[in-house]
Amino acid sequence: MTPVTEDNHSSQLQSQTDTTGTDDAPVGTYKSTLPGPLGTIDNAISWLESVMLAAGVLLMAANTIANVVGRFVFQSSIFFSEELNSILIILITFAGISYAARHGRHIRMSAIFDALPPRPRKMLMIFIAFVTAVFMFGLAWYALQYIMTQAGRGRLLPALQVPVWWTLVWVPFGFFMTGLQYLLTAIKNIIEPDIYLSTSVLEGYDDNEREV
Repeated sequence: MTPVTEDNHSSQLQSQTDTTGTDDAPVGTYKSTLPGPLGTIDNAISWLESVMLAAGVLLMAANTIANVVGRFVFQSSIFFSEELNSILIILITFAGISYAARHGRHIRMSAIFDALPPRPRKMLMIFIAFVTAVFMFGLAWYALQYIMTQAGRGRLLPALQVPVWWTLVWVPFGFFMTGLQYLLTAIKNIIEPDIYLSTSVLEGYDDNEREV
């Protein structure tokens, strides 16, 4: 019989009280389970999301801190700080929608979905993922058209003196990455027996479904 140590006891208590679901984001470096080129695309999207989000958050923090220090220590604010933070907010937002899709964190209206048996639920998930992908690609196209319109107007930001359309390039890019993520989710549900909220997150309402 294995003795119950303090560490074992703590882990047992944690397992009894842990309310974390199977749709929580995995910890560590992401590695796609999709086969062949699909896995390569999935890993590339994950890497781009990580770089964009990390760079955006770190630059925003550095810019804000530098502006505060300049204002209260040197009595002079950074004149372009507000505009730079606005650009970074757009970057973080539209990289974040792809990241949220990867980890199954978007809001879901699941009352009907939860009431269905496994096979219809799986078919509905494939349909939802495909339709969402189409909408994301459509939004990416319209966002690209909007950027082209802004580029034709030649407007500049007052402080940074850079074209306004430069600040919007993350919008179609983020929508496109999100569309790819939902498309890969649909493919994942087609080739795998379980139901997936995303390429890396198992839908975890039934006890007989595997957690990856």
